[in-house]
Amino acid sequence: MVVIAEIPSTEYVLNCTSACAGCGDSLALRYVLKAAGPDTILVMPAGCTAAFQGVYPKTAYALPVVNIAFAAAAASASGLSTFLRAKGKKTKVVVYAGDGATLDIGLSAVSGAFERRTDFLYVCYDNEAYGNTGMQRSGATPIGAKTTTTPAGKPEIKKDIDTIIAAHEPPYQATACAAYPQDLFRKVQKALTFEGPTFVHILTPCPPGWRYSAEKTVELGKLAVKSGIWALYERENGKLVISAPTKAAMKKPVPLEEYLAPQGRFKGIDSATVALLKGRIAENFRRLAAEEAGS
Repeated sequence: MVVIAEIPSTEYVLNCTSACAGCGDSLALRYVLKAAGPDTILVMPAGCTAAFQGVYPKTAYALPVVNIAFAAAAASASGLSTFLRAKGKKTKVVVYAGDGATLDIGLSAVSGAFERRTDFLYVCYDNEAYGNTGMQRSGATPIGAKTTTTPAGKPEIKKDIDTIIAAHEPPYQATACAAYPQDLFRKVQKALTFEGPTFVHILTPCPPGWRYSAEKTVELGKLAVKSGIWALYERENGKLVISAPTKAAMKKPVPLEEYLAPQGRFKGIDSATVALLKGRIAENFRRLAAEEAGS
């Protein structure tokens, strides 16, 4: 188990970002880059993280960054990784992309890079909407959540990107949450020890988009895990291991209502949708437990 004291003190996300107060994305990025270290190139499509890095020629990131079009991050990373490996360089190539760029606009490029066995880490930071352009619904928006394009609540379920990635049989993939930095740091470190494509999917609560008070980001992230609506696990060469916080939630989950209530995006959610969410949590727990047990 990683403890906070073992996480490097070097900062690669500097204090001059223009991120919103309480931004779960910037918190996650901080630990991703601490795990990756200085010999890293960050590939970043359009999104919140690209927006709050600063205005050229200044940047808030103390690492090389390739800013790339929304749909092209994984394709760009494929070319960059191939070039570096041909030159005998072990520089880490890390894509850091939002849910819109991953689940929707860039999905074909992501699939192609994983099918080609690109040697890179793809990180999806998931604030469950298009946060940078006003919080429109994405494929990652959960059912019942209000966005600017689903003002009555999204009627469709959240797209299961982790199962899509698992179908490509990467050597390593994991889920994480910005509210659990030690778990996140360890999983990113581990992902970067593998050759080939690896994937880390991070829940990053968003105060303005989710409509909660900015100081509650860590609390909301932990409630997501403790209620089971966000499960933490890792899959190494096809073998699934459920992370400790989710194992605890499987035994005694926090009521889902405690997670939903502080968020304005779920204001007025009907009981049938809450029941559907609870049913999906129970089914996901069942499925994960069965896979971990090998059955």
